Amino acid sequence: MEIVASGFGGQGVVRLGQVLGEAAVKEGLRVTMLKSHGTEMRGGYVRAQVVLSERNIDSPMCETPDFFVALSSAAYNRFKDTVPAHGVIVFDPAFVTELDEKLPCAHKELPAKQLAVDNFGRPIFSNTIALGAMAKLLEGEGLKKETILESILEIIPKFQDENKDAFKIGYDFMN
Repeated sequence: MEIVASGFGGQGVVRLGQVLGEAAVKEGLRVTMLKSHGTEMRGGYVRAQVVLSERNIDSPMCETPDFFVALSSAAYNRFKDTVPAHGVIVFDPAFVTELDEKLPCAHKELPAKQLAVDNFGRPIFSNTIALGAMAKLLEGEGLKKETILESILEIIPKFQDENKDAFKIGYDFMN
């Protein structure tokens, strides 16, 4: 399974990839992760590519992602055409305002930034909301909801209660 997340620096894109990779290792899967980013400290381009498999992984590159988390319009436009018909693009409408209706894949709206601001007063919990949504979408794919949450709490040691709540908000939103 291939998962790509992309957006701006500071949105937690790399952390999202790390959490999913850590959870997959705990579930006994093989994992690779590549990250790339612009030279800016914050606000520049960021991408995380995660490949999960029960077998050996021959390439860490995501050429046809099963899931693409688009957290900017630039990221959406850059990677939308790589998602196959069976794939899913999860997008935040705060950043991705125009969708390509010709794409054969599914689009799932996740207003992570708005949900974070509405529930916590600031957007910092957007990536944990996105991880909750991904946990829902990945059910039956070898990653358990509990393992993803456990990995979040290990990798992000601050704000444990808020992160638990944010995870649940994202998970419940994808129903």
